[in-house]
Amino acid sequence: MAHKDADTKVLLKEKDLPTKWYNIQADFPTPAPPVMHPGTGQPIGPQDLAPLFPMALIKQEVSQERWIEIPDGVRDVLRLWRPSPLYRARRLEQALGTPARIYYKYEGVSPAGSHKPNTAIAQAYYNKQEGVTRIATETGAGQWGSALAMACQFFGLQCKVYMVKVSYQQKPYRRIMMETWGAQVVASPSTDTQAGKQVLAADPDSPGSLGIAISEAVEDAATREDTKYSLGSVLNHVLLHQTVIGLEAKKQLEKADDEAEIVIGCAGGGSNFAGLAFPFVGEKLTGKNRKLRAIAVEPSACPSLTKGKYVYDFGDTVGLTPLVKMYTLGHTFVPAPLHAGGLRYHGMAPLVCKLYAEKVIEAVAVPQLATFEAAIQFARTEGIIPAPESAHAIRVVIDEATKCKEAGQGKAILFNLSGHGHFDLGAYEAYLAGKLQDYEYPAAKVEEALRHLPAVKG
Repeated sequence: MAHKDADTKVLLKEKDLPTKWYNIQADFPTPAPPVMHPGTGQPIGPQDLAPLFPMALIKQEVSQERWIEIPDGVRDVLRLWRPSPLYRARRLEQALGTPARIYYKYEGVSPAGSHKPNTAIAQAYYNKQEGVTRIATETGAGQWGSALAMACQFFGLQCKVYMVKVSYQQKPYRRIMMETWGAQVVASPSTDTQAGKQVLAADPDSPGSLGIAISEAVEDAATREDTKYSLGSVLNHVLLHQTVIGLEAKKQLEKADDEAEIVIGCAGGGSNFAGLAFPFVGEKLTGKNRKLRAIAVEPSACPSLTKGKYVYDFGDTVGLTPLVKMYTLGHTFVPAPLHAGGLRYHGMAPLVCKLYAEKVIEAVAVPQLATFEAAIQFARTEGIIPAPESAHAIRVVIDEATKCKEAGQGKAILFNLSGHGHFDLGAYEAYLAGKLQDYEYPAAKVEEALRHLPAVKG
């Protein structure tokens, strides 16, 4: 393949925006494990989820169809920034002296600065279609909250965001961004819900966690007629909506006359990794590209895939959500307040977990300091300051490109740069001042949390 003169930036036209989402469940050799009711221990049906989600999303959650139509009302908004660009990281390649070809799909071009609006727009659209007037959600680093705040504004919906307290304090500009788009934002745990009050009674200084914030948002939605709940990762329909990333990237690599051999994404709940990787992993499952390696990268302080147990657990801390089979550190586990707030989740998307359990994909955990070292190298060569979450993927991209150099192999590596780090400069400031520290895998804390797993067969 002649790559020397290929474009550094590969763009698609608006007409190339995908018209359908790709549902990887259609290509699973065996079905995904059922979602269980926390009360009965039986598989849940659509009616169990109806208080939380509009029916269109519930249908997408359980669908086995390979392709699901993207409504025109969703595509009209996605067109504001999609298709997003694919870049060849030539300056990083040169700095590493690697024969590897490194590509990144850049999702930081969305108005909210990350990949999250890909599903926020779809979820707001379907809620509006079914007459919902208000949505409750949680957010860690604030990227999901800001994406949903924007989406709700576009579709005339009210938005209440429970923001993990440590991020609420570390990232005031994320909160202001959400409020600029009309959302109401509170620090979680809050006194607005019974779940929040329960946590604060046990620990008045709780830094919060995504699990706690989910408990609050779910309770908010379940106790109000006008409100539904919205989640920014983990669930099947969220991963589905994100596949526009990988579908576009496939077209762009074709234009570049190249084919991805290694696909890498950071993983907290799983939507950004899945959004890029699933359209490629689907080809691996169907035998079209058996050699493909897909690597999910997580922080070593919150390593659900690499150190968790593959069992049924609650998606939230208090135990309000249905039970899903996933790699979990235990729903009561509260990770250290590391700066990649969006990756601080005790579990992982069930579809990603199934692929990992069946060894279709790989997973790596990386520490915080090595991650920021990679982020700085990327910023200084490619110019974009990456979100700390995305920097986890960059760490492994650099490691894989270095292996290619040692082996003399010119492989094509593709990763998802899922957002910019402009609102995360406090973390960069701490790193550059030598104040950032690595958090070791807290084995004792995880062991304790795993003792509280719900008893479920399966």
